Amino acid sequence: MEGLFAQLVTTAFLATFIRSVVPLLLTALGGLFSERSGVVNIALDGLIIFGALAGAIVTYTLDPVLGALAPWVGWLAGALVGGLIAWVHAVVSIKYRADQVISGTAINLLATGVPSVILTALYGTSTESPKVPHGLPLWGAGELRFSPPVYFAFLLVAVTWYVLYRTPYGLRLRATGEHPGAAASMGVNVRRMRYSGVILSGLLAGTAGVFLSIGNLDSYVRNISAGLGFISLAALIFGQWKPLGVLGATLLFGFLQALAITLGGTDLLPPTLVTALPYLITIIALIFTGRSAAPRALGKPFEG
Repeated sequence: MEGLFAQLVTTAFLATFIRSVVPLLLTALGGLFSERSGVVNIALDGLIIFGALAGAIVTYTLDPVLGALAPWVGWLAGALVGGLIAWVHAVVSIKYRADQVISGTAINLLATGVPSVILTALYGTSTESPKVPHGLPLWGAGELRFSPPVYFAFLLVAVTWYVLYRTPYGLRLRATGEHPGAAASMGVNVRRMRYSGVILSGLLAGTAGVFLSIGNLDSYVRNISAGLGFISLAALIFGQWKPLGVLGATLLFGFLQALAITLGGTDLLPPTLVTALPYLITIIALIFTGRSAAPRALGKPFEG
């Protein structure tokens, strides 16, 4: 145990911890915008995958032309593709009033097969894209050097809190998720607000995917999300749909992920249990979350 404790107080563990938190935080904050508007977004995992794929492909393709600028364009492309896929979810859920859970599940199912088809067509392999010559730059010192999405993710917590609680947009967004009928009677365009919330969730989940592909691994690999979208959704629930609550939940789940990675190199626990540890703790946390503070109109189509 002393050896394990020694590993947990190193800069290497801190770096692993921060890298584990970032995709969860970006995705959960994106989900917060969608669900605060009243639209369930179970498609977060699929959005991460599509964003990661687009970021890697665009960066690799443009590198001969743009060089070190290519990953920045790749970041933009990954975020936009995430936003585009989220827009599809929004159209199906808001315009056509389809079941939001089924719509999100369909996107997740597409994300398990479409990337392999695209990779096979482009590179002759279904498992991974070529490594990009230039990934996103690393800022910092020593082992604590991170790509820009890391800094963006933590700054986004403050921005999200301010937008939700200190701007007219945030007030309208929360109103559409709580009392859409009352919001509409005050002149709020409920459908437009819901579209904006869902698309924002796609932009941020796509950015999380970009971090995983060109900000961390330098390529897209199959199953790159590893269920992070679902853990982010759990963090959103555990954090009671509040920015600071989401931050606390993602820090907890990120720590567990980093701990699992660290324990994976030891003989303290069976490898299977080590791999399952973050998911098991996530389920336990949800069981003991207690009374949910979900937006009252979450998952309910607007009929007005």
